[in-house]
Amino acid sequence: MSRSDFSPGRRRALLLVTGAGAALSIDPHMSQAAEPAPLTRPIPSSGERLPVVGVGTWQTFDVGGDARARAALREVLALFGAGGGKVIDSSPMYGSSEAVIGDLVADLGLRERLFLATKVWTSGRDEGIRQMEQSLRRLRTERIDLMQVHNLVDVATHSRTLADWKRAGRVRYAGITHYTSSAYGEVERWLKSGGYDFVQINYSLDEPEAAERLLPLAQDRKVAVIVNRPFGQGRMFRRARGKALPGWAREIGIASWAQYFLKWIVGHPAVTCAIPGTGKPEHMKDNLAAAYGALPDQALRKRMAEHFDSL
Repeated sequence: MSRSDFSPGRRRALLLVTGAGAALSIDPHMSQAAEPAPLTRPIPSSGERLPVVGVGTWQTFDVGGDARARAALREVLALFGAGGGKVIDSSPMYGSSEAVIGDLVADLGLRERLFLATKVWTSGRDEGIRQMEQSLRRLRTERIDLMQVHNLVDVATHSRTLADWKRAGRVRYAGITHYTSSAYGEVERWLKSGGYDFVQINYSLDEPEAAERLLPLAQDRKVAVIVNRPFGQGRMFRRARGKALPGWAREIGIASWAQYFLKWIVGHPAVTCAIPGTGKPEHMKDNLAAAYGALPDQALRKRMAEHFDSL
């Protein structure tokens, strides 16, 4: 089963020809009666709803001025918008990714449909402000939907700045991030301090530790959860390579291993959105398909985990 497999119903929801104009002609507000709509979860602090599958941009969008690479990424983002996607996550750490996103989003006319998330990744108040101003310019926007303190770097300083920027309307939401279980203790401590709308953390069938304490804490504190590293940096695909999906996976419309991995993640009630990274249009279609149809309940998620562990 390839990463690009998806059902006819989701294919209709992701109608796209090579021209971006046709892709963007799909109305993201169309009723479910007309076309399937992506599954969404609310941001606890506001009730605003986000589709459960977004896109990360680490490495994949760091292409600078490479015209050929940008053309492929333009198609990726056109597909993303046409399929109802919203959350795009980036960082100054990701090389040229912010600038590439800003250029392509402006070219496609997608800004008002998207939820742009980026990060501050430096030390010191003044340097943090300078970097966030730079992110605004690179993303070609006057306001960031979500600004996060990347890997808790100088988190106390930047959290004060983010509170000021929220009051001024320059950012809509504030959050913190990390990518490894070794940092969970510090992430917990800062979540308990309050003031954050989001936490971004690693969570997958390959790295499930966040479910022990972090995800319940986020639920208790009414903090939205963005999941990074949903494919374990490719390890999960390597583990499943050459192995058929279990027949019962079709019960909830799973047609590929990518969808299997993503549906398991977003099936957890604490998870708001998973952000798999890709620079390939066929992978974007496959990933977005996981945002359609049913999600696994607790019993099915347990079965999915047991099957993955047996591979």
